[in-house]
Amino acid sequence: MKCRNLMTAVSLSLSLFALAAIGIAPLHAQNDPGPRSGPAAAGSFYSTLSPNEQNFFNQAQLRFQEIDSVSGGISGENGVGLGPTFNGNSCAQCHAQPTIGGSSPGLSSPQNPIANPQVALATLDGATNAVPSFITADGPVREARFIKTSTGTLDGGVHGIYTIAGRSDAAGCTLAQPDFADALTANNVIFRIPTPLFGLGLVEATPDATLQANLAATASARAALKIKGVFNTSGNDGTITRFGWKAQNKSLLIFVGEAYNVEQGVSNESFPNERSAVAGCVFNASPEDASNILNQNPSSPNFGTTIGTTSEMASDIVNFAAFLRLSAPAAPAPSTASTLNGATVFNTIGCNLCHSPTLTTGASPFTGMSNVTYNPYSDFALHSMGTGLSDGIEQGAAGATQFRTAPLWGLGQRLFFLHDGRTTDLIQAIQSHSSSGSEAVGVIHKFNALKASQVQDLLNFLRSL
Repeated sequence: MKCRNLMTAVSLSLSLFALAAIGIAPLHAQNDPGPRSGPAAAGSFYSTLSPNEQNFFNQAQLRFQEIDSVSGGISGENGVGLGPTFNGNSCAQCHAQPTIGGSSPGLSSPQNPIANPQVALATLDGATNAVPSFITADGPVREARFIKTSTGTLDGGVHGIYTIAGRSDAAGCTLAQPDFADALTANNVIFRIPTPLFGLGLVEATPDATLQANLAATASARAALKIKGVFNTSGNDGTITRFGWKAQNKSLLIFVGEAYNVEQGVSNESFPNERSAVAGCVFNASPEDASNILNQNPSSPNFGTTIGTTSEMASDIVNFAAFLRLSAPAAPAPSTASTLNGATVFNTIGCNLCHSPTLTTGASPFTGMSNVTYNPYSDFALHSMGTGLSDGIEQGAAGATQFRTAPLWGLGQRLFFLHDGRTTDLIQAIQSHSSSGSEAVGVIHKFNALKASQVQDLLNFLRSL
């Protein structure tokens, strides 16, 4: 028995030595404490807004929850424009954890135990879709992108997982789903999960000069760890783009307009062309979402007139953008001795060189949002994450391995991590930052050298955000 134990110990030591020899550190004994329990620490309007601005937020939030059907004729699905292809039928369906405006829901949520809504969506209202293998009840909400086209050229675009074929409000449409099985076999499909939307008005109100100065302030420290960092920019005016996994969108209005068109198939004033507009599957004039000439709110005393609130008269995308723009950031948990130690570790090993703890807004038209210092834990710049996280997709100036530094505010109540939701464990997410060509290799090397107690403090700190 003693001999067997000795052999086991020798085998384990050799295994650990082998992992170290090829540059893979064994996982720490410490544990990700998991999503923080308790009520959602986000979901309301920014606290200093005026009463009128608060009302605008509340009305916009309701519009964000609107469920779309093809032409608005199904009870409970009053929105217009779903399809011909889509990934969801409501913004709030995908942005639901820990509350409306967050990231992907999932059954493991302590606050909001919702199964992945994309499963039931496959056959809603008579639709004849098959649920792809990468969509599961306890997995993240996902969109799918193909890396290359059938001719071998770069693709990169979103391929809606479902179509309106078979739905009771889409008679005659026979549009087939993409062949995801073949794409998966050919390693030609990558995934993205919903980004959290809380507090983005502060990000939009941050001047380019502030972002540039913030990046410049860490230049020497980043150079010592071989961390680069560049901004994605608009090809028209050269200004910094900052929204989306690769910072590909300039403004919140463009961000939501594109998402409405791509994720729900609704053409709008920012993206007026119907996607997959094949014969027999187009049921509405474009744009399907537009500004209202007449008040369309049946509960309004001004219904049917040219009088109404900004929310009532505006398009869906203007309301969606207002909901994001006027929302408060997720509030962190109260500090403890462990989380304070973890914050120190976070800075000491260099996480803060990309995940900038503080930024400051410029002038804002909204009450109390000017010159505000906030805590996004992001520099909103692009960094190469190496071959391990590369998705093969180019967007604007962002290459295949580059991603915008993911903001960490609100991380404490998220379920899924990284751009494709591949893990629910913080340690695995951290270790995934280290692969060939990643700018984070030096930081992960320092992480792997931490004491067990320091690792746990760092994890506790991250889950407090």
